[in-house]
Amino acid sequence: MSRWKPLPAELHPHVHQLIVRLRGLKDRGELSTRQLGVKTGYSARSWQRYLNGRSLPPREAVEAMARIGGEDPDRLLALHETAAEHWARGNPVTADVSESAPEGTPVTALHAPTEQQRRYLRAAVTAGAVALVLSVSAVFLLAVRLADARAQLADRAGTGPGTPAVVSETLIPIAYTCRLERHDGRWYAGHSNTTDTMLAYTHVGREVAEAQCLLRRAGVSPGDIDGIFGPETQRAVVRLQKRDGLVVDGVIGPHTWKSLREAASK
Repeated sequence: MSRWKPLPAELHPHVHQLIVRLRGLKDRGELSTRQLGVKTGYSARSWQRYLNGRSLPPREAVEAMARIGGEDPDRLLALHETAAEHWARGNPVTADVSESAPEGTPVTALHAPTEQQRRYLRAAVTAGAVALVLSVSAVFLLAVRLADARAQLADRAGTGPGTPAVVSETLIPIAYTCRLERHDGRWYAGHSNTTDTMLAYTHVGREVAEAQCLLRRAGVSPGDIDGIFGPETQRAVVRLQKRDGLVVDGVIGPHTWKSLREAASK
């Protein structure tokens, strides 16, 4: 016969009665809590709480105990139902995943994580933190390089008249704003005052943006005002040259600049 500890005095009589019945079935079968765990699918630790009044056993555990002890399940379950009502009113239910574990679940799987599992979790958290830092660093570096590339593109007009830069693999286009004004009968877009810089396919810079603004004002769209002398800009130059009776070569020289500066809007 097991030597049981006294049950908590605050337990409701119906709860007290249920636990005493469960203790009696355990004693009758001369079972240890470990054996109960194997036979019922609920861990030995859970049965220690149930039988000491620290946690109310679930319905399935009571039914399994009745089956093992040769007790009428209906009578024991009816007592459990009454005990559960009073337990819910006056006792907090101890949370434990093992209490709802299906029959056949290994008891070791219901315990706290092992040291190996804890090391794995710590390693996973550390790796995630490192990956986050690297991602943020990569985004920051990309933003810096983008800013540098834009600044270089914006400064390419400083290479001197007649020597505009050309498109390269590292070129990152920028958007220019056309600020159209007319002085002494000529139109300007705020990017360059040149009247003779030679611009051709693949050239880039402020002079190209100036020409693109003036092409758009003249009614021949060069596409985006991005400072890049690409296919659309070249087609727009050809259309302007055909319209104004100039030599059609797709290159912006002094005559095409004069036409752009003095052209009436279309």
